[in-house]
Amino acid sequence: MSDQFPTHVFGTAWKEDKTAEAVLRAISAGYRAIDTASQRKHYHEKQVGDALAQTFTSTPLKRADIFLQTKFTHRGGQDHRLPYDERASVAEQVFQSFATSCKNLQTDYFDSYVLHGPTHRAGLSEDDLSAWQSMEALHATGKVRRLGVSNVSLSQLKELCKIAKVKPTFVQNRCYPSINWDFPCVGACQEMELVYQGFSLIRDPILFDSPKVAELAKAKNKTIPQIVFRFAHQLGMQILCGSQNLQHLKESLDIFEFEMNDEEMKIVALV
Repeated sequence: MSDQFPTHVFGTAWKEDKTAEAVLRAISAGYRAIDTASQRKHYHEKQVGDALAQTFTSTPLKRADIFLQTKFTHRGGQDHRLPYDERASVAEQVFQSFATSCKNLQTDYFDSYVLHGPTHRAGLSEDDLSAWQSMEALHATGKVRRLGVSNVSLSQLKELCKIAKVKPTFVQNRCYPSINWDFPCVGACQEMELVYQGFSLIRDPILFDSPKVAELAKAKNKTIPQIVFRFAHQLGMQILCGSQNLQHLKESLDIFEFEMNDEEMKIVALV
């Protein structure tokens, strides 16, 4: 993973009216990258913008100090609170959603703009391709620094990379033991030099039920989440963390003074 990208990203999903408070807490813990989406169903993008505005007026931090990522979400992933005209073409909806995000987040550019999942589980639809072309057009203006895709299968990612004029820089997927850590997609990202953003890394209870992982954490004098985050970091992932606990947020960043050898990595990989 390139050194120019943050190692950790704070995820703002599912926080509703506590979103602004959570973002401020994450920034105070040391996070300098924020992930959100123009999808009111699961995100409160405006509160993210309010928290950032407060940060920029009350601290030395400026917009350039924060890696800000948001997403375009197809109609099927939205509820009734749409960031665009439902009657517009998908191509136009992307531009409308982008404008809504700029207003909500009080910015005129994004470090990363992500397609929030294809419309179907298999293959890419015409709507997906149309959305991506509009995202490429935004990229061409300089208002979007890089593009990404989330909730994508390996075959969909390969298809997108074949046809895209601007290939995704970021791939954001669920990643935990019960789905084999999404290793096929992780490996493909390594081969194609894409940045894999792993979320739900510590949501799998298997991790906390494993005696071997517990023993490893004890030997390293770290928590189990810290072991998992170190594992993800050594695989080259960006780590998405959405904790609302200040201590846990600080602990999630405290993973750089130790390493795991191949056998220790296998303990987590094969849990």
